Amino acid sequence: MKKIATLALLIAFGAVFNSAPVFADVTSLRQGTGLQETNKVYEFKRWQHDSRPIERQFVQQPPIIPHKIEGYQVNLNFNKCLSCHSWSNYKQAEATKISLTHFKDRDGNELSDVSPRRYFCTQCHVPQVDAPALVENEFAPVKSLGNR
Repeated sequence: MKKIATLALLIAFGAVFNSAPVFADVTSLRQGTGLQETNKVYEFKRWQHDSRPIERQFVQQPPIIPHKIEGYQVNLNFNKCLSCHSWSNYKQAEATKISLTHFKDRDGNELSDVSPRRYFCTQCHVPQVDAPALVENEFAPVKSLGNR
């Protein structure tokens, strides 16, 4: 008797899972075309050439990187950004020195070197590229910032 009940249960499950897909209404963003058909190579963005610091648009905005950083090595052992922006090198490199805030840990204690949570610069700072806006935008900068 147990064998018959188990067999009937297996047949019922098989009928449910072999019927029309449960998610039949879900469609792909590719809308039915294959990966190779829609896979096109996009052109690389044109990095802006070295320029003066870019004006900030809102309070607490991390400064935008005004130069190309392609090929910069930033890893656990080396940070290319610090070769110009560290407190010991910024004058001879004519670069902006990193902020004192980068020398504090999360508890506000001052450190003798850059805090590990601020070491990977591109977490917050991004280079500017010459590209059209991805979406329509009516953003206006904060008027109180002036020309910092």
